Amino acid sequence: MNVPGDRRYTEEHEWAVAKADGVVRLGITDYAQEALGDIVYVELPQVGSEFAKGATLAEVESTKSVADVYAPLAGIVTAVNEALNDQPELVNSDPYGDGWFVELRLQDPSGLDAMLEATDYGALIAD
Repeated sequence: MNVPGDRRYTEEHEWAVAKADGVVRLGITDYAQEALGDIVYVELPQVGSEFAKGATLAEVESTKSVADVYAPLAGIVTAVNEALNDQPELVNSDPYGDGWFVELRLQDPSGLDAMLEATDYGALIAD
Protein backbone atom coordinates (compact mmCIF):
# COMPACT_ATOMS: atom_id res chain seq x y z
CA MET A 1 0.00 0.00 0.00
CA ASN A 2 1.38 3.37 -1.04
CA VAL A 3 1.79 5.87 1.86
CA PRO A 4 3.96 8.84 0.77
CA GLY A 5 6.04 10.35 3.55
CA ASP A 6 5.53 13.97 2.45
CA ARG A 7 1.99 14.32 3.78
CA ARG A 8 -0.23 13.82 6.82
CA TYR A 9 -3.16 11.44 7.22
CA THR A 10 -6.40 10.88 9.11
CA GLU A 11 -7.89 7.71 10.56
CA GLU A 12 -10.73 8.22 8.04
CA HIS A 13 -8.20 7.78 5.18
CA GLU A 14 -7.82 11.36 3.97
CA TRP A 15 -4.44 12.93 3.28
CA ALA A 16 -3.19 16.53 3.37
CA VAL A 17 0.01 17.99 1.97
CA ALA A 18 1.22 21.53 2.61
CA LYS A 19 1.46 23.80 -0.40
CA ALA A 20 2.29 27.45 0.36
CA ASP A 21 0.98 30.22 2.57
CA GLY A 22 -1.26 28.09 4.79
CA VAL A 23 -2.86 26.18 1.90
CA VAL A 24 -3.05 22.38 1.86
CA ARG A 25 -4.08 19.97 -0.89
CA LEU A 26 -6.44 17.18 0.19
CA GLY A 27 -7.48 13.81 -1.15
CA ILE A 28 -8.18 10.23 -0.16
CA THR A 29 -5.53 7.60 0.38
CA ASP A 30 -4.55 4.65 -1.77
CA TYR A 31 -6.10 2.43 0.91
CA ALA A 32 -9.43 4.31 0.68
CA GLN A 33 -9.65 4.25 -3.11
CA GLU A 34 -8.84 0.54 -3.15
CA ALA A 35 -11.55 -0.19 -0.56
CA LEU A 36 -14.10 1.84 -2.54
CA GLY A 37 -13.41 0.14 -5.86
CA ASP A 38 -13.91 1.82 -9.23
CA ILE A 39 -14.85 5.46 -8.62
CA VAL A 40 -17.52 6.71 -11.01
CA TYR A 41 -18.43 10.13 -9.55
CA VAL A 42 -16.95 12.73 -7.19
CA GLU A 43 -19.03 15.61 -5.82
CA LEU A 44 -16.77 18.50 -4.84
CA PRO A 45 -17.60 21.72 -2.96
CA GLN A 46 -17.50 25.17 -4.52
CA VAL A 47 -14.48 27.46 -4.23
CA GLY A 48 -15.10 29.78 -1.29
CA SER A 49 -16.96 27.18 0.77
CA GLU A 50 -15.93 27.07 4.41
CA PHE A 51 -15.60 23.82 6.36
CA ALA A 52 -15.13 22.95 10.00
CA LYS A 53 -12.79 20.12 10.89
CA GLY A 54 -14.68 16.84 10.49
CA ALA A 55 -17.42 18.28 8.25
CA THR A 56 -18.36 16.46 5.04
CA LEU A 57 -16.22 18.01 2.32
CA ALA A 58 -16.99 15.81 -0.69
CA GLU A 59 -18.81 12.67 -1.72
CA VAL A 60 -17.38 9.76 -3.68
CA GLU A 61 -19.53 7.27 -5.56
CA SER A 62 -18.05 3.96 -6.62
CA THR A 63 -19.35 0.76 -8.13
CA LYS A 64 -19.53 -0.59 -4.56
CA SER A 65 -20.85 2.29 -2.45
CA VAL A 66 -21.11 6.01 -1.72
CA ALA A 67 -18.72 7.50 0.83
CA ASP A 68 -18.27 10.89 2.45
CA VAL A 69 -14.88 12.60 2.51
CA TYR A 70 -14.31 14.67 5.63
CA ALA A 71 -12.36 17.89 6.09
CA PRO A 72 -9.34 16.89 8.17
CA LEU A 73 -8.78 20.56 9.02
CA ALA A 74 -10.91 23.71 9.14
CA GLY A 75 -10.57 26.12 6.27
CA ILE A 76 -11.87 27.73 3.09
CA VAL A 77 -11.74 26.01 -0.30
CA THR A 78 -9.38 27.89 -2.62
CA ALA A 79 -9.35 25.36 -5.49
CA VAL A 80 -11.13 22.19 -6.61
CA ASN A 81 -9.86 19.53 -8.98
CA GLU A 82 -12.16 20.14 -11.95
CA ALA A 83 -10.58 17.20 -13.80
CA LEU A 84 -12.52 14.84 -11.51
CA ASN A 85 -15.79 15.99 -13.08
CA ASP A 86 -14.89 14.21 -16.32
CA GLN A 87 -12.34 11.72 -15.00
CA PRO A 88 -13.32 10.51 -11.50
CA GLU A 89 -11.16 7.42 -12.12
CA LEU A 90 -8.09 9.63 -11.50
CA VAL A 91 -8.76 9.01 -7.80
CA ASN A 92 -8.14 5.29 -8.45
CA SER A 93 -5.16 5.66 -10.78
CA ASP A 94 -3.33 8.48 -8.96
CA PRO A 95 -4.82 9.19 -5.49
CA TYR A 96 -1.80 11.23 -4.34
CA GLY A 97 -1.31 13.15 -7.58
CA ASP A 98 -3.89 13.91 -10.27
CA GLY A 99 -6.67 12.46 -8.08
CA TRP A 100 -6.55 15.23 -5.44
CA PHE A 101 -9.88 16.77 -4.37
CA VAL A 102 -9.53 20.33 -3.04
CA GLU A 103 -7.14 22.90 -1.69
CA LEU A 104 -7.97 24.59 1.62
CA ARG A 105 -6.64 27.77 3.20
CA LEU A 106 -6.38 26.65 6.80
CA GLN A 107 -7.80 28.59 9.71
CA ASP A 108 -4.94 27.19 11.82
CA PRO A 109 -1.94 25.93 9.81
CA SER A 110 -0.51 24.23 12.91
CA GLY A 111 -3.41 21.74 12.71
CA LEU A 112 -1.51 19.87 10.02
CA ASP A 113 1.07 18.86 12.63
CA ALA A 114 -1.63 17.10 14.69
CA MET A 115 -2.49 14.71 11.85
CA LEU A 116 -0.93 11.24 11.54
CA GLU A 117 2.53 10.92 10.06
CA ALA A 118 3.05 8.40 7.24
CA THR A 119 4.55 5.77 9.56
CA ASP A 120 1.61 6.00 11.97
CA TYR A 121 -0.93 5.83 9.15
CA GLY A 122 0.92 2.88 7.64
CA ALA A 123 0.68 1.06 10.97
CA LEU A 124 -3.04 1.87 11.18
CA ILE A 125 -3.86 0.29 7.82
CA ALA A 126 -1.56 -2.67 8.41
CA ASP A 127 -3.79 -3.92 11.24
